[in-house]
Amino acid sequence: MLTRKQHELLMFIHERIKETGVSPSFDEMKEALDLASKSGIHRLITALEERGFLRRLPHRARALEVVRLPQQATAAAPPKGRAPFKPQLVDAAKEMPVAANDTRELPILGKIAAGTPIEAIQQERDRLPVPEAMLGAGEHFVLEIQGDSMINAGILDGDFVVIRRTDSANSGDIVVALVNGEEATLKRLRKKGASIALEAANPAYETRIFGPDQVSVQGRLVGLIRRYH
Repeated sequence: MLTRKQHELLMFIHERIKETGVSPSFDEMKEALDLASKSGIHRLITALEERGFLRRLPHRARALEVVRLPQQATAAAPPKGRAPFKPQLVDAAKEMPVAANDTRELPILGKIAAGTPIEAIQQERDRLPVPEAMLGAGEHFVLEIQGDSMINAGILDGDFVVIRRTDSANSGDIVVALVNGEEATLKRLRKKGASIALEAANPAYETRIFGPDQVSVQGRLVGLIRRYH
């Protein structure tokens, strides 16, 4: 069951793709639904994704695909009060790439240690808008850094790291690692035979070696956000 706004947005995206072959921009969606900010559009799109009506296409700006429509949707009309859209034809072969200035709100799941491991990842405590250009396919979340063991990798205490959720990683990747099912830490993963090393980027911290059953990868670092006060 969709809310009225979710239904309006889904049908608007569906009609725009039918007319032009591309999904509308976040600004166009905001205007069509008469919302005050793009953050409301992000929440609606996320809800439609979770319900299986929309899918984001990876590695492309403004790329949405309508997976299915509500059963009651027989004829889609633009939101009430909006003039019919007149498409502008563009030669796709000559079109220059457009910078992805849209953002996606991601959950902040708590603090992660860049030092001695601390307690496991917590529940969502807030949300942070993250540029779409930083993201690709898959599920993402944000963690706040606590500690200084990754400073030589440019990751400082108080930074926010953007993590793509995955349970696998290559040797050399910076990952969120869960140690013995209890402690979470951000470290560079090194595979050494049957063992796994969690390597700091600060000579003041020792590399820790674990058996393969002691470490589970929770995600891989894909971006970093720093706030200046």
